[in-house]
Amino acid sequence: MARSRTIWVTAALMTATLGAAVVPATAAPAAAPRAAAAACPTGWGSLPKTDYTGTLNSVTNARTGRHDCYDRFVVDVPGAAAADIGYFVQYVDRFVADPSGITIPVTGGAILEVRVNAPAYNPETGASTYPGRFARPLPGVNVTGYSTFRDTKYGGSFEGQTQFGLGVRARLPFRVLPLDGRLVVDVAHSWTATR
Repeated sequence: MARSRTIWVTAALMTATLGAAVVPATAAPAAAPRAAAAACPTGWGSLPKTDYTGTLNSVTNARTGRHDCYDRFVVDVPGAAAADIGYFVQYVDRFVADPSGITIPVTGGAILEVRVNAPAYNPETGASTYPGRFARPLPGVNVTGYSTFRDTKYGGSFEGQTQFGLGVRARLPFRVLPLDGRLVVDVAHSWTATR
């Protein structure tokens, strides 16, 4: 009986082995495809962008943020509608404060001047609404580790316009987005369509 059990076990093992050998091999599951490089917006260009509208609502803050394809600069103008936030954004050779004509040093391969058609003071009292100090880095803003931004400076506020200087790595494409309560300036990490 022990011998017949051994024969049956041996036969079963051989059948399983031969059956496995006859079954065609299937391909191992393919490795998950690598994520394609993120598509980044293109076509922004680096020419000046302008909207001459303006608001009496005051600038209260300026801040930055990092994104996959661009670095972002935001100027907060609470209470202002998007259609009322005017701006003049352009690359300049020197960041010159208006109306003094004083050149403010800005670090980077290029300088992007951002003028917002909104005062950084209360138009009725003249009291400052933004804590920035003339020719100094923007308070509360640290661009260390950013892909594009290298420096920020405050140019002051005069006759309803507030002026900022952004030091960027190079003259890169940018876009300007007036939104309710804020002006957004995005500066691309490169001229290519992927990051």
